[in-house]
Amino acid sequence: MTAPADDHGLAGQRAVVTGAGRGIGLAVTEGLLAAGARVVAGTTKRTEALDDLVERGAALTVVEVDLATTDGPGTLVAAAADLHGGLDVLVNNVGAVRPRVDGFLATTDADWEWTLTINLMAAVRATRSALPHLIATGDGRIVTVSSVNARLPDPLVIDYGAAKAALSNFCKALSKQVGPQGVRVNSVSPGPVETSLWKGAGGVAATVGAGLGLDPSAVADQAAAAAVTGRFTLPAEVADLVVFLAGRRSGNITGADFVIDGGMTDAL
Repeated sequence: MTAPADDHGLAGQRAVVTGAGRGIGLAVTEGLLAAGARVVAGTTKRTEALDDLVERGAALTVVEVDLATTDGPGTLVAAAADLHGGLDVLVNNVGAVRPRVDGFLATTDADWEWTLTINLMAAVRATRSALPHLIATGDGRIVTVSSVNARLPDPLVIDYGAAKAALSNFCKALSKQVGPQGVRVNSVSPGPVETSLWKGAGGVAATVGAGLGLDPSAVADQAAAAAVTGRFTLPAEVADLVVFLAGRRSGNITGADFVIDGGMTDAL
């Protein structure tokens, strides 16, 4: 089979993407497939978009799994390793946010546990399961989707920001340990992205709008205006960066975090 013209060194590579059913995860899955990778997509429920890719003959396997459970991430990684005889790339994408419009004192232990589980522990558990396979290749890559809120504290997402800060720190620390073993670890930190997480029913704009008595579109417009570019980042734009870092052309990049937010945050 002829490799794609711009395969980033990913042709034939074996990849796992968590939270792949929609938004950034779906765009990353599409980007990896376009580069010639074989992808195992983890999602709570199969989506029409993923099924369409399978029906078009993409080198894609969809695994329905709850990544918020203790065993879910490991089950996904094990399924991918069994299917393809190993693993070259792990993309930790799954995450979620619930704006805390009633403030810190209304944010319960259960709220914190939910946020830390889906935004931090899912990645920790997937990485723990994937790492032996990635080390075995001598050229493994982990790319994790964090958030600008890892460095941009916001009381509306106080638990989410704390979880993402921990996630970014985890990635940096791990990169120092496994770099000598041939595994590169990087993260990507988007600002607001044009996805249902932000603009869908029950998304950030709708939740904040309902809590503060604002129209959801006004909330989204205000967030977009905070970027120098005046708009949200597109899922495909985040995916392009993830695919580059997942490929071999980024061969000496590790322990780095790449902000993609339209210039919204100041350099730190």
